[in-house]
Amino acid sequence: MGENSTTFEDLKLNRQVLNAIDELGFSSPTEIQEKSIPITLAGHDVLGIAQTGTGKTLAFLAPLIMKVKYAQGDHPRALVLAPTRELVTQIKRHFDLLSTYTDLRAVALFGGIGPKEQLASLENGVDIVISTPGRFLDLYKKGGLFPRNIKTLILDEADKMMDMGFMPQIRNILELVPRKRQNLLFSATMPDNVVKLTEEFLEFPERVEVAPQATVANTIDQFLYEVPNFRTKLNLLEHFLSDEAFSRVIVFVKKRTTADNVSKYIDRKGLGTVRVIHANKGQNSRMNAMTDFKSGEIRVLVSTDVTARGMDISMVSHVINFDLPLIYEDYVHRIGRTGRAENEGVAITFANELEMQHVPRIEKIIDEEIPRRSIPQQVAIEKTPFEELQEIRRALDNMRKKADPNFKGAFHEKKKSFKHPKASKSRHSRGRKRR
Repeated sequence: MGENSTTFEDLKLNRQVLNAIDELGFSSPTEIQEKSIPITLAGHDVLGIAQTGTGKTLAFLAPLIMKVKYAQGDHPRALVLAPTRELVTQIKRHFDLLSTYTDLRAVALFGGIGPKEQLASLENGVDIVISTPGRFLDLYKKGGLFPRNIKTLILDEADKMMDMGFMPQIRNILELVPRKRQNLLFSATMPDNVVKLTEEFLEFPERVEVAPQATVANTIDQFLYEVPNFRTKLNLLEHFLSDEAFSRVIVFVKKRTTADNVSKYIDRKGLGTVRVIHANKGQNSRMNAMTDFKSGEIRVLVSTDVTARGMDISMVSHVINFDLPLIYEDYVHRIGRTGRAENEGVAITFANELEMQHVPRIEKIIDEEIPRRSIPQQVAIEKTPFEELQEIRRALDNMRKKADPNFKGAFHEKKKSFKHPKASKSRHSRGRKRR
């Protein structure tokens, strides 16, 4: 996992955890593990800035397992909060593997299903709760959770939590847990709302930041198509999905509305079974879509980046970036859904004039140029509608203004007041008549 001489033994982890890590086949710690585990074990609050795929789940679970030690009492002593059901179940799966040689009890809590089974699990006694914020509060209100013994609170993927509007729920949870506790917060990026959250949540934290993991597996072939507009993107998507080689495809988009529109288009054109997952979809709907896609019952899965986190899917033949991601590092995360477990995969990216401005920055992160391809002749290139063209031009202007404050932009003329010459003349004439 890492290219350093440090071992997990050097990090002072106990034998139970070391045996579990050894069985998982991890020979040496990643950068985030090497930096954050000693700080966590020392009892400090931690602010970890790291992408998915850098090993951060083990970075917070290994010291947590050591701290909680063994099963004790009925109520949780640690809480891990994550934004989506998919990520909660993934963290729980990692916990089960790392805690094999302990008797610790963890429960995964999430919405989309009835609370009865989860309440029963809590009644049997629990040491660590892994939960989405909303479901934690729901079960607390039902009397199923007693948070007064919680000594460790971990927030994973804080930027995604803020994107999904979880700040009010997190504030409510902070009111329920003891003030004296250890806090860990992990985020891929640090926008203003996450900075504000860290100020409320962390106390004199140790900051641990690692460079994004931006290596692309050599089993992935990447291609980039410069596509002028949304309609032409749909035509190109239809062209690819008409090829049977595209057997199991994930289409990534930027917005929920785009996800819905693309999914409806694929269905209407009869291009194969399709499901869509984004934050507006219920947890149950998202889980069923993932299960059906994994089993091969669904050919195409359309997803936003928010729900892409926590995906654990192999045998994906193609990833299509219908839009470029908002966060450049997510490009690596997206295309990493294919070419897994030594299987070959293909990642295809569509980019309009505006998105092409961001491509060099993605190429800098992955340290390679994405090969360009021309749109096939049989694909109709549509004229860009006026509104879409204006939106692209406006965004390009804003980018240039940020780079050069003196840049006026194509739209600056419109800010001047405009008087119709006839109106001016008539007013002048009326004035002359009055005189």
